[in-house]
This record gives sequence, C-alpha cells and structure tokens, in this order.
Amino acid sequence: MVIRITYLITVFVSLLLLLIGHQIAVVNLPNFHEDTNEVVRARVLRIVDQNESGNDFEEFIPFQIRRITFEARVTRGERRGQIITATQGLGGFHGVIAREVSRNDSILLVNMHDTWFFTGYLRTNRLLVLGMLFTLCVLFFGGKKGFNTLLSLTLTLGAIFAVFIPSILSGKNIYLMAILVCLYTTFMTLLIVIGFNKKAFTAGVGCICGLAVTGLLTIIMDRVLFLTGVVDEHSRLLLTLPVENPINLRAIIFAGIIIGAMGAIMDVSISISSALWELKKEAKRVNFKSMFHSGLTIGRDIFGTMANTLILAYLGTSLSLVLILSVYSNSLLALLNSEMIVVEILKGLAGIFGILLAMPLTAMICSVSYTDKSPVR
Repeated sequence: MVIRITYLITVFVSLLLLLIGHQIAVVNLPNFHEDTNEVVRARVLRIVDQNESGNDFEEFIPFQIRRITFEARVTRGERRGQIITATQGLGGFHGVIAREVSRNDSILLVNMHDTWFFTGYLRTNRLLVLGMLFTLCVLFFGGKKGFNTLLSLTLTLGAIFAVFIPSILSGKNIYLMAILVCLYTTFMTLLIVIGFNKKAFTAGVGCICGLAVTGLLTIIMDRVLFLTGVVDEHSRLLLTLPVENPINLRAIIFAGIIIGAMGAIMDVSISISSALWELKKEAKRVNFKSMFHSGLTIGRDIFGTMANTLILAYLGTSLSLVLILSVYSNSLLALLNSEMIVVEILKGLAGIFGILLAMPLTAMICSVSYTDKSPVR
C-alpha cells in the first residue's frame, strides 16, 4: 500500500511539474502561425492530367519537372466530403524518383492563394499503427515495468516538446532550462520505473554527476574551440526567427549534448546500481572496498558498449553531413577543423567522459549507501 501511494504521488508530482513548467515556458512565446496556409487530409479519386515541363537550365541544374493534376476528396475537418482539384509537382534530381500520386492514396493538401497543392503523403497513420504495435509489445513483454516505461517516456517527451522547446522560443535561458529538463527527466524516470528506493537514489545521483561532468566539459571546450554554433542550415534558420532575443546557438549545442548523453549515462548508472543492489542482497556482509571494486568491474564491462552506442548514434544522425563534407573538403585537416565535424566529435567525447566518470561515482555512492545504515530504503 505504501509503495502504491508513493508511486501515485510520484506520477502526480511529475504531471504537476510538467504542467507548471509548460505554463512558465509559454510566457512571452511569440505566435509563429498567424498566416499559415490551410492544410487538409484527402484521398485521391482520379488523375485528371499529366504534363511535362521543360527545364531551361538543364546544363547547370540537372532536374526534370512534371506536373500531375488530380481530384481528391477531403476526409477530415470542415471541408470533409468536398472534392477539390490539386496539383503535384515532380522535380527531382537525376537518380531520385519521386512517387506519383495514385488512386486511393492518403495525402495532405495545402491551399496557397486559392490553389491546392500536394504537400506530402499522410504518413502519421502508418506511424500510428507502428506506435500501437510498439505499445502492445512493451506492455506484453514488460508488464507493469513496461507500462511504467511508456509513462516515463511520455512525460520525457512532454518535458522536451511542451517545456524545453517553448522555453527556447520564448527567450528563456537555454542553459538553465536544459539542466532543469535533465534533472526532471532523470529523477522522474528512475522513480517511476524503479520506485522510491536506494537503487533509484544512487542511480539518480550518479547520473546527475555524470551529466555535470559532460556539461562542464562542453562549456570549457566551447570556449577553447571558439565555437559559433552555426553548424548547418538549420542553425542558420534559427537566427532568422522573428523572436525578441536571438537564439543562443552555442547554448543549443550545450543542450543537445547533455540531453543526448542523458540516456546513456542514466543507463550506466542504473545498471551499476541494480547490479550492486543484487550483490548486497545475496552477500549479506559486504564491505565498501569489495562493493566499490565490483562496481568498477561492472562499469568497465558496460562502458565499451555504451561508448559505441553514443558514438554510433551521433554518427548515424549526421551521416549525410559527413559524406558531403568529405566530398567537398580538399584535405583531411580542413574536414576535421570544420565546425560541423568538431561539434559532432565534441558531442561524442563529452558524452563518453560523462559515462566514464559516472561509473566510479555511481559505484562509490552505491558502496556508501548499501553498506551504511542509510535513511533511504
């Protein structure tokens, strides 16, 4: 009964903090959608016409242009049932074949100056099916733990999209908000998934220590490497947003690194904490030295895979960027000195340092807590 009440209080407080954080984050948030074009869901009925358009710049810009006119029936919203005529423009570079609309395709249409255009295929319905399958699998194989995982994942996404993102756009301090989101996500996840006990407490403290190292290293290297934060076209677009205070791109790098590393550091911390807790239960009398040594041994085994996971995750998300820079850089030295590559390397190294130092810190905290008469049970 006590455990259930503690669980309900944890969930309630987590939701309350999320709602309060959202209300604070949206204060002074500018409206970016005053003149947005109408977008509707529709289903293609029939193709009306197809025509080829010439390209006067074929020698310089190698793409072909085609226009497909079709009729579609709106399936949602105020225009539901209305049949409208729209156009799909196909202009792809050589070797890139865009899919033409066909009968019964679920699509999105945008109204621009009283003319309807194809803007993309409706993909959310298929993603929803995959999401439902994922949810069922997690609940089936994970049971109660699976439900708690889904709950913590939902709250984590809420913290990112309902608190952190609006806080950036409304001019809040990005460094502070990133730290608060990491603190919230770490302890919320551990308390919901594991419960209010020594394992969650030690893993949480170890994770926060690892994140502190990652954040501190990122700030130091930001100054040493003379970063500007302009690493790609997306960061350049952020500078053009109509906000009162320009977005600090260097702070965006800091936030991306600590939020990206948080999952791996938390995984290492909870793995060490859980393993040492089981060791403590099996070996009734275990001293600080032996437990600390066991924690380091477990951490070393975990570290290799976690380091690979972090590096491969960052490399995978920036693979296209690496390919482009590799092609157009005239030397390896120039490639490695480009800010885009430097930031990606910094992400991986800062995260690995966080994991590396979270291991002994978590092992030490567990050794103190599990071998002493700690008030946290």
